[in-house]
Parts: sequence; C-alpha cells; structure tokens
Amino acid sequence: MKYGYVPGIDKPISRLVQGTMMIGSRDLDASFALLDGVVELGCTAFDLAHVYGGGDAERTFGQWLRARGCRDDVVIITKGAHHNRDRKRVTPYDIAADLHDSLARLQVDKIDLYLLHRDDPDVAVGPIVEALNVHKEEGLIDAFGGSNWTYNRVQLACAYAADHNRVPFVASSPQFSLVEMVEPPWAGCVSVGGPAGAAAHADYSEAHMGLFTWSSLAGGFLTGRYTRENRETRTERQDELVLRSYGSDRNFSRLARAQQLAEAKGLTLPQLALAYSQNHPLDLFSLVGCRAPGEYADNIVALETPLTGEEIVWLEMGEGDDL
Repeated sequence: MKYGYVPGIDKPISRLVQGTMMIGSRDLDASFALLDGVVELGCTAFDLAHVYGGGDAERTFGQWLRARGCRDDVVIITKGAHHNRDRKRVTPYDIAADLHDSLARLQVDKIDLYLLHRDDPDVAVGPIVEALNVHKEEGLIDAFGGSNWTYNRVQLACAYAADHNRVPFVASSPQFSLVEMVEPPWAGCVSVGGPAGAAAHADYSEAHMGLFTWSSLAGGFLTGRYTRENRETRTERQDELVLRSYGSDRNFSRLARAQQLAEAKGLTLPQLALAYSQNHPLDLFSLVGCRAPGEYADNIVALETPLTGEEIVWLEMGEGDDL
C-alpha cells in the first residue's frame, strides 16, 4: 500500500480510499467483514457521505468503528451540503446541520476530512470558507475541501482564505479517468479527465492540492463491458447513461489501447485503468467501491504497477489520434 498526506491531517491516508455506499445495517456481518478485510490489506481511509443510504452508511461505519476501537487509526472522509429535490444546500446552515448529523451517526467528535458534496456557483465562497473555518476552530473537522467543485471555484475559495488569513481548501474530489467525459451523467458533475482537464491539472499541481478522484472506470466503461460492436445493443438504462457520458469514438480508441496494454502487462482492464490514474503526476488518491477484500487486493496490484510517461501518452493519444 502507498500512503500520502494532506495538510491538517497527521495520519497516513491510503492512496486507495474505500467507499461505503455498499455497507449497511441490514447486513452488519458482511459490512464489518468488508471493512475488516480492507484494513488488513493496508486501507486507512474511507469515503462516506451524509446522503449515502439516507445516513445508514455513516451509522453502519460508526458501529464498526466503535466495535473495533480503531478510530485513531482511520481517516474519515465524509461529505455534506448535497442538493435535494427542493433546493441547493451549499449554505452555512446546511453545512452545520449535515456535519452534526454525520458526527452523531459516526459516533465521533470530529471528521478528519470534510468535503462539500456539491457546489452552488451562485453562492459567494467567502461565507462558505468562513463557516468551514469556524467548524475547524471548534475542533469538529481537521481539514476540508470540495467534491464536484470546479478548479476555478476551488481557486476562488483558496484566494479568499489567503486574503482573509483563513485556512484554505486542501482537497478536491472530481471524476478522473483515462477516458474523457463527453456529457455529464448528472447535473453538476465535475471531471478533470482528458484534454479538457489540462488546466485543472496544472492548477492543482501548482497548488499541491490533494485530489480524491472517483470513477476511474468511468461508470463501468473501462471494464470491457462495452465495445463498438455491441454499443447499439446496450439498451438498459445504466448502459445508455454510460455510453452517453463516455461512448465517443475517441474513448473507444482509448479503451482498445488500454485493453492491449493490460494484456501486455498481465493486468485486467480495470487494473490498468486504475494504474493509469495512479501514475499521473498529481497528488492523487483513488476512491474505490470494492465489495470484497479480494477486489481491494486487485486494486493494490494496480496501485503498485508503474507506467512510463510514454505509455501514459500512448494510452491518451495513441498513434494518429488528432486530439
């Protein structure tokens, strides 16, 4: 396992961050077995959210923490201020309400890394940064950042913090994978994949910002399930969403090159896709949704697989691609 750090958190953060959307109180034994298994493999960080399972994921994780007595060894990443059907909720009031809900569910007195689950570009960053600083001063969070915030908005938040002597964002959580998002799968989705993400990469590199990226498999596009030949027959709702979001000719070319390189290296296609992300010159942590410890072990193989700069460029550009 490889580890990294972000300012404000003094514990090592595993480069593979285990997701929690699959755990729940209906099957505590299976949920605990998954969490135990990935910890045994070196996982220290877990990705949660106020909205996952209507709060059940956080409650289940809190029960596991208490049962195992391992709070000091674990980095809790949770998210709040997600929009609902009625309104956008990126406000100081909603941040405070969601944060206190999460603390109660998790049965902890502070969150290691707190991310705003969505952004509202119509809201000024100043009051948001101030609210997060208050919660940090109260000892309720150690560090904070944004999920699905554009790098421009993250820049604005950090600039406000610098101008007002406040603690800045230290993390951002966008989508990132080998293939480029052609159409967002849902409103407000932020990706830094492909050539369109070059400016974000440069800014995040210069700022040494920790990136907690999700969906390295592009919603399943990089699993081998989809081909040019079968895309017209994939008519299930999820398939249509994936193909609408990622099914361009250029992405199918990247998919073919990834499959070729995976076979040459003795990897599965998902492993190669994760290796691509982890070999990028960014301070990157990958959020993974493993449903069994064996899947996490497969991801460690990908994490530890080196790719050369030439291989990365070939995966992205190929021979003759006019990008």
